[in-house]
Amino acid sequence: MSKLIKTDICVIGAGSGGLSVAAGAVQMGAKVVLVEKGKMGGDCLNTGCVPSKALLAAGHAAENARNASRFGISTGPVSVNFDQAIDHVHSVISGIAPHDSVERFEELGCDVIQAEGKFTAPDTLVAGDSTIKAKRFVIATGSRAAVPPIPGLDVVPYFTNENIFENRVCPEHLIVIGGGPIGLEMAQAHQQLGAKVTIIEMMSILPKDDADMVTVVRDNIKSSGITLYEGSKTKEVQSNGDNIRVIIEHNGIEITLEGSHLLLATGRKPNVENLGLEQAGVEYERTGVIVDERLRSSNRRIFAIGDVTGGLQFTHMAGYDAGIVIRNALFKLPAKVNYNAVPWVTYTQPELAQAGMTETAARAKYGDSIRVVRWDYAENDRARAEAETTGFIKVVTTAKGRILGAGIVGRQAGELIGLWSLAISQKMKIGAIAGMIAPYPTLGELSKRVAGAWYTPSLFSEKTRKIVRFLLKLG
Repeated sequence: MSKLIKTDICVIGAGSGGLSVAAGAVQMGAKVVLVEKGKMGGDCLNTGCVPSKALLAAGHAAENARNASRFGISTGPVSVNFDQAIDHVHSVISGIAPHDSVERFEELGCDVIQAEGKFTAPDTLVAGDSTIKAKRFVIATGSRAAVPPIPGLDVVPYFTNENIFENRVCPEHLIVIGGGPIGLEMAQAHQQLGAKVTIIEMMSILPKDDADMVTVVRDNIKSSGITLYEGSKTKEVQSNGDNIRVIIEHNGIEITLEGSHLLLATGRKPNVENLGLEQAGVEYERTGVIVDERLRSSNRRIFAIGDVTGGLQFTHMAGYDAGIVIRNALFKLPAKVNYNAVPWVTYTQPELAQAGMTETAARAKYGDSIRVVRWDYAENDRARAEAETTGFIKVVTTAKGRILGAGIVGRQAGELIGLWSLAISQKMKIGAIAGMIAPYPTLGELSKRVAGAWYTPSLFSEKTRKIVRFLLKLG
């Protein structure tokens, strides 16, 4: 017999966004039901951000050991135990899992239902043997790896981010289809851990990032020994005994590649199926649930957040969306999303981070009135001390100095970009960064130096010299 539950908020999906809404709402006094059919923590914890960064850490450690001789340190041949690297990945997941567990959320006061949820009416969701009627619903079902329609995929084994972290044998030759962040990060991690790697990308790698910065990443990818085919169409995959053949068209020429393993990293697909969205009166497209600036769907009592909306697919965006929903659903405030200052990072070596507009986007909107300044890692004393001088920081402003965007490619770029995200969100001018005191020697000085460079043309101009000479004459 079905159990009827009446609640204030029902959250469908226990990934980063859903958990943020559930935890925030229940601690603010709302009655919350949390529905999850799979693993608590969602894609980020189990198959995405956490395991990928753990595997990258293992790969970077191996690469750093190989390069220790630049500091006069001899390590000898570096031996990689791939199985133990995967152990590290799962130990990291296990360490974080209790924070996202059923037990923790039940202790907070949530009613957690581990079953598939499906709407049967605009105000009703059925999950397992429970019928849930809520004042507000939040769809936070996330996304999954998209599998492209490549002939032959139905007869060959392949990885996506959802199962690659279960593989405990280092691939002899990993072929990666897709040159976005996931594809590049997993390609580099496996190459550093001992695999031969080939990347196939239909267009250009990292198309959303600053082209000058992508060039730095591309050059590093190639110099590390990874083979990269950009502008290449994957025509077919075939089985060849224990190996996999991938037939591509590159520069008008058909090329056959043969590898031991295949990874698909060709984008994400929102999880909108089997939710009963039609019964709920929720409009959606192939790209996800359609929402307004307040993250409300066409059914105003139902919100949608994170990847399922088809927007910026980052864990931190799902958390941001959660805050918007809580303000709307609990406090009745007309809070709206503002994605102008969103930061994102690709965690390759070197890292590539961006916040706000790229130079290309800024020129498209403001024309040649923008100003662009740059400072190289090679001009930073900490970068020199650590022998990590590859990369630069670039900042885009209006003619009057309001910061529109910033990009960083280099060591710890992801740790440095937060300052610029704050500056953009607060509509700060570049002078605020130029005037800050940065500890020496740190990579953080890059931000101060690039901001100072904005003033160089006027500060050291002939006009300034004349003013100084005049003032000095006054005594």
